[in-house]
Amino acid sequence: MTAKTLDDLLQEGVAGRHVLVRSDLNVPLDDGTVADDGRIRASLPVITALADAGARVIVMAHLGRPKGQPDPQYSLRPAAERMAELAGREVRLAADVTGESAREQAAALADGGILLLENVRFDPRETSKDDAERAALAAEMAALTAGRGAYVDDAFGAVHRKHASVYDVAAKLPSYQGTLVARELDVLSRLTGDPERPYVVVLGGSKVSDKLAVIDNLMDRADTLLIGGGMLFTFLKAQGHEVGASLLEEDQVPVVTEYLRRAEDGGCRIVLPTDIVMASGFSADADHEVLPVDALASGAHGEKAMGLDIGPDTREAFGAEIRGARTVFWNGPMGVFEFEAFAQGTRTVAQALTEAEGLTVVGGGDSAAAVRTLGFDDSQFGHISTGGGASLEYLEGKTLPGVAALEASAATGGAGAGA
Repeated sequence: MTAKTLDDLLQEGVAGRHVLVRSDLNVPLDDGTVADDGRIRASLPVITALADAGARVIVMAHLGRPKGQPDPQYSLRPAAERMAELAGREVRLAADVTGESAREQAAALADGGILLLENVRFDPRETSKDDAERAALAAEMAALTAGRGAYVDDAFGAVHRKHASVYDVAAKLPSYQGTLVARELDVLSRLTGDPERPYVVVLGGSKVSDKLAVIDNLMDRADTLLIGGGMLFTFLKAQGHEVGASLLEEDQVPVVTEYLRRAEDGGCRIVLPTDIVMASGFSADADHEVLPVDALASGAHGEKAMGLDIGPDTREAFGAEIRGARTVFWNGPMGVFEFEAFAQGTRTVAQALTEAEGLTVVGGGDSAAAVRTLGFDDSQFGHISTGGGASLEYLEGKTLPGVAALEASAATGGAGAGA
């Protein structure tokens, strides 16, 4: 059954009711301040819509990977402060997840008030493999709503996790799909359903092993796969090229060889770089040169050279493929974009996406960070996903636990807080 939506909840009425909202506030921090507020901005529409309608909003989120206990470096305080600035209203922060501070502040919330619970991963039950432990935490979360609350999942970046605040709490309260999650699922369904063609997928990032399942699934759907990033060297090795000291997953060469064979047998085209920016080492000021793929170990630095970006000929070819597409999905940078000398490949791909006329989707994670770091605005792309891992798992054809939980809640008509 289709999940209920935020609009359904607003029509039912939220004034005076506590509403738990699972948001994705897993933002990068720099010396205690938010370095990229994209996820906070994306989370605000649902939070403010509920607050404006008179709900008493309790936001749940995680940041980083604390080891099941409070850790100041992973506190959500910077996110709460930035959220308050962007929303132009007070955002309180509880000192715990479901403890005394959370209970007292939730009870004291006025209509239209916003409370952010401390990092849910400070409680080890959030990520526990034990169903009973997660369910117990979810019951405590639901109890914060004082018996007549609701739950909204708007954290697409976490829907692929079977965690208490994502999966189990949906069985404790009437549950609804946030507009951010709904938008993500709508866009991704267009990529796996009947996309406008040509359909080009651009894959980068460091490890091909992280993308095997999505490559396998998209080879039957996409017209062209453009391969960049560190993962490209496993493909080049499979073609018989020497790659110097470049990142290589030797154990994945047989799998990649099979993908190349499938492409030759009439599957989608796999387009690999023809030239690489090879560097003397992994540093911003490393000596570097452009070499063709059949001579990567024959340059000035020989076998010690490592590829840190795609070369100019490849950039031109990739750009042309992207600009000529009607649907583009991109996940993973083309090189070490954090170093200006090796950012041009990623910049070229981003620029080409802004010039393509069809649907362009930036698949979250490092790709989303890259476009912002390189000076692009979110509005220049059709859609920037807030969940890199969730996007990939959806495109792999996996069931996302958070989405399944919302659908199950709709099928049963929701549950009481004591369920």
